[in-house]
Amino acid sequence: MKRSYKSWALAAILMAALASVLAPQAAAQGSISGTIMDVNGKPWADVGIRAVSDQGAKQETKTDSAGKFTVPNLRSGIYTVFVLFPPPNDKQAPYEAKVRVQSGEDAKVDLNFKDIVAKQGAAAQEQVKKAEESKSKLEGLKAHFNAGNALIDQEKQVKSELAKAPPDQRDALKLKLTELSDQAAKEFQEAAKNLGEKDPNAALVWFKLGEAYDTAGRNDDAIQAYQQAIAAKPDAGHYNNLGNVLARAGKIEEAKAAYTKSAELDPPNAATAWRNFGISLYNANRLADAVEPLQKAAELDPKNAQSWYLLGASMVGAMEWKKEGSELKPIIKPGTIEAYQKALELDPNGTWGKQAKEGLDQLQSMAPGIDTKVNVKKKKS
Repeated sequence: MKRSYKSWALAAILMAALASVLAPQAAAQGSISGTIMDVNGKPWADVGIRAVSDQGAKQETKTDSAGKFTVPNLRSGIYTVFVLFPPPNDKQAPYEAKVRVQSGEDAKVDLNFKDIVAKQGAAAQEQVKKAEESKSKLEGLKAHFNAGNALIDQEKQVKSELAKAPPDQRDALKLKLTELSDQAAKEFQEAAKNLGEKDPNAALVWFKLGEAYDTAGRNDDAIQAYQQAIAAKPDAGHYNNLGNVLARAGKIEEAKAAYTKSAELDPPNAATAWRNFGISLYNANRLADAVEPLQKAAELDPKNAQSWYLLGASMVGAMEWKKEGSELKPIIKPGTIEAYQKALELDPNGTWGKQAKEGLDQLQSMAPGIDTKVNVKKKKS
């Protein structure tokens, strides 16, 4: 048994060695490399390169900053090299070139599109020129748009600081806010110069221009920019922001029309549109005008405590008084107490519930004897 085992083991070792000797060596492989130059004869970076063999095998790479590329580890055969143009020319058909790859060799594919275009004639040259102009405009659009966005962020920060600043610091912050608004507007105006005909980016550029003005409280400029955004794309959000500014500017009927349009274009968020209308009017101290949109917001979204509180507060703010003898007594309109009670019921431990409770206490002190009680189930903490 031992002898048989040793013989078997020796045979296995010999077979393993034989297999090692007879194993085929990997065939030497070739590669494709080259340089791609653009229509100005300069290195074309970040251009997609796809090599497809006559058997259908594919490999892809991109040119580096010097316009150079390499596709390694290729079997021998005929390859089609496709040059895949980057945006905004990516919808254009790839340029094709044929090359033979041989084992152990590097096949060269050097393409200068300045020469290629010249050979293709004036029409093709004009087409490529337009594509290059389109690319340049898109890059300019992106650069100015991003710069404008960054400035809006700075505006918002200064606006936040202004709201908390002591009186002696406010003038300086107001000036800084205006300067940032001017800079942001300039960037978006430059971005707009790079817009093409029927450019899908137009609405966003005008909308952000409106935001740059809006953040600084420049109502007339913001209104004009938001209207341009709407002309490019009648979006619910564009109408909503236009409504905010119109309401702040005291143009109530125009604001109402804008919010109505916003609600029509986006029915699931109609309550938000009406609530924003009410908030804008409330913040502008137009409390009587704020009642109607806040009533609509509360009807459409009855579980929103903010709408109910603001409705109650607006009704109290717009409340009329009557003289009884030597005393003035409030005329509490139907729904006022109920609005506060609803806010307290929905948000007993939150901001709106607490303010609603204060409002009910205030009403009780104004008109002793009125029923302002509400049964509230406190939320479990």
